[in-house]
Amino acid sequence: MEPRLQDRGEDDWTTPTRTARILRVLIPVAMLLLLIAAWQAYVTINDVPHYILPGPASVAQALIADWSILGEALLVTLKITFLALVLALIGGGLLAILLVQSKWIELAFLPYAVILQVTPIIAIAPLLLIYAPTTQIALLICAWLVAFFPVLSNTIQGLKSTDHKLLDLFDLYGATNWQTLFLLKIPSALPYFLAGLRIAGGLALIAAVAAEFVAGSAGAGSGLAFRLLESQFRLNIPRLFAALVLLSVTGVLIYAITSLISHLLLRRWHESAMRRET
Repeated sequence: MEPRLQDRGEDDWTTPTRTARILRVLIPVAMLLLLIAAWQAYVTINDVPHYILPGPASVAQALIADWSILGEALLVTLKITFLALVLALIGGGLLAILLVQSKWIELAFLPYAVILQVTPIIAIAPLLLIYAPTTQIALLICAWLVAFFPVLSNTIQGLKSTDHKLLDLFDLYGATNWQTLFLLKIPSALPYFLAGLRIAGGLALIAAVAAEFVAGSAGAGSGLAFRLLESQFRLNIPRLFAALVLLSVTGVLIYAITSLISHLLLRRWHESAMRRET
């Protein structure tokens, strides 16, 4: 009898969890389908011209027909976005570790990082286009500048939030500064670093597109921003909406990937990612 009761208890515990997981997927998908259906119904009932507001069917048709153009532009934008994100993660993490080693170093360098963050990227981009060797490098620097600060500030906050009792314990056992850094401070700052990663992922994409708008780059090596402008000038509104859909889906996927990375790294030990039994 006891094993059966135990098995029944496990079933009672796992069933709501599985149901909740299914609902987390079904509810957003159902809401999305409802919005698409309402959009299509509005366009059909009011007979709205496609050059004013195309329906979902027209957007999907344009996405398929112009995929050779939009797909190539998407790869250009993604290349700049992910390269800027990687550089922001490396640069922001390493600089954060350097800054927390000394208050004097932090006072010397952190204000300049703040200045770069609060300066609008639209104001910096024209200067970078002048001094950068190529347009692609200028776009990369713009995206990196925007994605850099969230990683830096979050990592600094994480390194400073290390439990003081654990720091005293490491001192008690005679740990060196390097041992304290790599065995205590960096693991403690990992949740903050990953939060910065999720923020920086979306900002890198936004900055890459904004920099492309400012640069006005055209031709075969241009990104989605140019295709948006081109579609607007040619009044090809279905293609414009298709490019917007690609950007939106890309942003959602970047956030989902960064959230998955955060969950996989934290799920076994950090409270924010551990599965709750209640």
